[in-house]
Amino acid sequence: MQFRIIALAAVAVFIVLPAGAAPGKPVAKDARVLAAAEAARPQQLKLLEQIVNIDSGTGDVDGGRKVAAVLTARLKAMGYGIKSVEAEADGLPENTVATLTGTGRGRILLIGHIDTVFGPGTVAKRPFRMDAEKAYGPGVSDEKGGVVEGIYALQILHDLKFTDFKQIVFLIETSEERGSPGTRALIAKLVADTDVELNLEPGDLPDVLTVWRKGSATFHIDVKGRAAHAGIAPQEGRNAALELIHQIQADDVFPKSGDGLTANLTVMDAGTRANIIPENASAQINVRVRDKADLEKVQATMESNARTTAIPDTKVAISREPSFPPLANNLATDALADRAEAIYAGLGLKIGRGGNGGASESALAAEAGVPALDGLGPASGGFHADTEFLVLSSVTPRLYLLTKLMMELGHAPPPRMK
Repeated sequence: MQFRIIALAAVAVFIVLPAGAAPGKPVAKDARVLAAAEAARPQQLKLLEQIVNIDSGTGDVDGGRKVAAVLTARLKAMGYGIKSVEAEADGLPENTVATLTGTGRGRILLIGHIDTVFGPGTVAKRPFRMDAEKAYGPGVSDEKGGVVEGIYALQILHDLKFTDFKQIVFLIETSEERGSPGTRALIAKLVADTDVELNLEPGDLPDVLTVWRKGSATFHIDVKGRAAHAGIAPQEGRNAALELIHQIQADDVFPKSGDGLTANLTVMDAGTRANIIPENASAQINVRVRDKADLEKVQATMESNARTTAIPDTKVAISREPSFPPLANNLATDALADRAEAIYAGLGLKIGRGGNGGASESALAAEAGVPALDGLGPASGGFHADTEFLVLSSVTPRLYLLTKLMMELGHAPPPRMK
């Protein structure tokens, strides 16, 4: 992702709206909700510290369960019915579905994920910390900051005795960083019974809602060669690693960055010992697209290249691991962004609209015809790296925004997409 960082005010983030984004009439500031959001801040950050300091990389079953237990206890205390749903793929912790029924019209689906891209032991090396402007730690923004914001938005609704909604469902899932292989059927089921999906992925800098996202898929290149002694009879081998290099070079025709299609080598593996010609080699190419049809173009190119090998007697197989479709620009998302802008304007703040190459569950909701708005977590940056951070000045305004947006949508849900 590419970000433009600007100076941040001590308390609030002010930005200029992008061209073409015209907010509606500001929604009058709700003093009770704002006071509740401000009062929640110390405990909100304390909860964030607690769950950031639990390793929960995708596939860390024990860590995921520990984080879920902390959050589930809070949801139960608010009266939410809790269902632990077994993951749809092996080696993943359960997903959590929290449900509360109200007295109004709107059915709201919140989605957040507690898996991160960081492995076991990361917390011990760089635990949660804060300075004057930012909070840091593994998963602090992607996406534990958003999940904690969701918990406190629900807490404010509970404390204010707000029930003007038909149903609120909070899905806390555990495999988003791998494309939600453990949650696809569950998401489809929940989306079919909702009017709107709100996603707790972080907001981009300086303070931006996500109205489009790229889709993603990981392509696997697997090469089969023949092992041989690297010193005595290397000529008897068929070097899978060299053929893999040839395939990667042949596929290197797609852009590496930009707002359109990108394809980047992310994982390579070959060889077992220094004195053996590699029999097997593999690589992963991560592809991001604005147009879903581009995935087929990439696959066709890779399969065509696989039919021509540089190392005789090697075989190349191409396979594709699906992830998320693109979240395309659409009128339903824009209408939700209009509402969000008007709520922010009531605080005297402006929020932008943008998009990025990071895929999310909102694309699945939109593809099913459900209006979806993404990037509702705190403004953040440095994703998938040791530099990951969350902008502290965005914590209270974003909590206020999410809470008020849920109140509006509970009272007046949007129509389904056409």
